[in-house]
Amino acid sequence: MVLAAMASWVHGLGIDCAMVTASLDIPPSGAPRPERPGINVAVVMERVVQPNQWEDYAFRVAEVIPDEGAYGSEPRKLFDDGRHSRWLHPGYRIELFADECKGYFLNLTSGRPVWFVVWRVDEIDASLARPQTVSLSYIECDRWMAAEERVDNVPLADELCEWLRLFTNEHFKPDGPRKQRASSFLSPEERARRVAGDWEQR
Repeated sequence: MVLAAMASWVHGLGIDCAMVTASLDIPPSGAPRPERPGINVAVVMERVVQPNQWEDYAFRVAEVIPDEGAYGSEPRKLFDDGRHSRWLHPGYRIELFADECKGYFLNLTSGRPVWFVVWRVDEIDASLARPQTVSLSYIECDRWMAAEERVDNVPLADELCEWLRLFTNEHFKPDGPRKQRASSFLSPEERARRVAGDWEQR
């Protein structure tokens, strides 16, 4: 079911379906399941030159895509019109860990499951930014943000949500009330509502 649904997703992206399925650790029917499933991905960074009068460059993570190995190992420029450019950074490995399932659960039940990507501006060339690591764990992302890392998120495709959900359901059983979202993930309006609610309960 996951593979069939994935075919429609990758068709919309214009990516070879065989490349995507090869990037996922899905064993043949009847074969022993891998202890630690994972997926290989590449990160696409977008740069804007002089977005305002105070900044020379602005960066963001544009997307995370499957990487079967066809992209090589070095970053490559995909597009550059002098103001906007996109760079593809291949070679990121995301493995699922049973002890991170609570973070996966919080991501899956957030209403908008996402990839979390830590990135940094290059220390030598400030015109470049490079992804550092990629995760699917809400809790891991919260730790990064608490450490004042730059973290962007981009939507996780429905087919990969199902892949993550199957692993999480197998290894994690939530108990008790659902944990509140970390304040670092809330909008100013949501923070205000939470504070107001806390005061009303006092």
